Order: sequence, then structure tokens, then C-alpha cells
Amino acid sequence: MCLAIPAKVVSLDEMIATVDMMGNERKVGTHLVPELAVGQYVLVHAGFAIEIIDEQIAKETEELLLQEAQARFDEE
Repeated sequence: MCLAIPAKVVSLDEMIATVDMMGNERKVGTHLVPELAVGQYVLVHAGFAIEIIDEQIAKETEELLLQEAQARFDEE
């Protein structure tokens, strides 16, 4: 199963973006979204921003991921 995580673009340096993924900063490649701007939200998979997404979609996806993680933790 593949999973892409929403992230907010904090800064850009050529083809590398620093993104915030639920409070964790990471560097990701932006080769697939060259029109990317600081402040936008992206889906990140395998170290690359693969798609620009709407902020509301990003927030909803983060919430679903957190709910799933909590449910799995509660099962243990």
C-alpha cells in the first residue's frame, strides 16, 4: 500500500522544498510540481511533492491519519 502525506510548504530552494508534516519539517523534491509556492499544501510520497492540494483537504486528511493512528494504538 502506498500512502501520501499532506504537508505545508515552508520554504523553497530551487527544486527542494522544506515542508511541515504535522509538526515535523522535512526536505522534499519538487520536480513534479514546479509551479509550487510557499504556503501551499502538497501530498508527499517517497520524498517528493507529487500534487498541490487544497488546505481544507490537507487538514481533513491529517485528521483522518491521526484518527487511524489513535485507533491502532487503542487496539494494543
